[in-house]
Amino acid sequence: MLESTPTWQEVAHATAAGIRLRVFEHVLRNGEGYLSQACSAAEILAMLYTRTLRLAPVAAPIQPGPFTGVPGRANANYVTGAVCHGPKGPDLDRFLFSPAQYALALYAALIEVGRLAPSALDDFNRDGGTVEMIGAEHSPGIETTTGSLAQALSQASGIAVARRLRGDTGNVWVMMSDGEFEEGQTWEALANAAFHRIANLRVIVDANGQQCDGLVANVGHLEPLAERIRAFGATCDEVDGHDLDALDAAMHRPSGGPHVVLARTDPTRGVPLLAEKAPLLHTLRFASAEERGRYQAAYEAMRREAVLR
Repeated sequence: MLESTPTWQEVAHATAAGIRLRVFEHVLRNGEGYLSQACSAAEILAMLYTRTLRLAPVAAPIQPGPFTGVPGRANANYVTGAVCHGPKGPDLDRFLFSPAQYALALYAALIEVGRLAPSALDDFNRDGGTVEMIGAEHSPGIETTTGSLAQALSQASGIAVARRLRGDTGNVWVMMSDGEFEEGQTWEALANAAFHRIANLRVIVDANGQQCDGLVANVGHLEPLAERIRAFGATCDEVDGHDLDALDAAMHRPSGGPHVVLARTDPTRGVPLLAEKAPLLHTLRFASAEERGRYQAAYEAMRREAVLR
């Protein structure tokens, strides 16, 4: 009996599950790490890399090399993290990754789709390496340094205008976190993109309501965020960020200017045990051996569920 070809939803779902598992395993092995970001953004990253982004293939999963210095004309050895996205082309998309603290989730996504070697995580946060804990322009999958937070949208706007003037048909995608809307530069970039009707600029926001100081709502008042985005001239779809079909429809919505997908997500998705740490979910550090054991049990349960699927 011939096996049926999996649907794109099945591929995206399996990729999202793999992202969570891989990040969870890494955090357990190292005793701490950014887990909630993978919980909230797994479906977003899975959709980008398996369904939405038009990227050239890579010949083989990339094995990151050592840090060779910052970009510049005098540095012929510099390698951008965008090498994981394959060669650029006029009909292909560009992807700028804004929330650098999500780097571990990004690396896991690249591994799941065969663009990054699994052994790359062995060099995570090691001196002299490129697999940074807080992603930089030389880190896998990251094309430009985007921090302080909120610079990626401005950078992407400029790239999108240049591509439009050149006649390229590919889009420029940006992934952001909702906390970046506390930065004035985000709103300036959005207003500028809307004024110039930069229709090849597409934005996906992981709106998980969290930031390093706790709840976004307790740090800066953003809501109603979708209405504010529209007030600045962009189109905006507000969707459940774990609903693959809703994400797909929103991410492919035609628009005459910049389009934003506001994906509402759960930072404990797949790991409900994390809710005990609320509202401080930015990083996970185990308070005791007993707590670590409970997370190990949760990981094993997640792994068994993935195998059964």
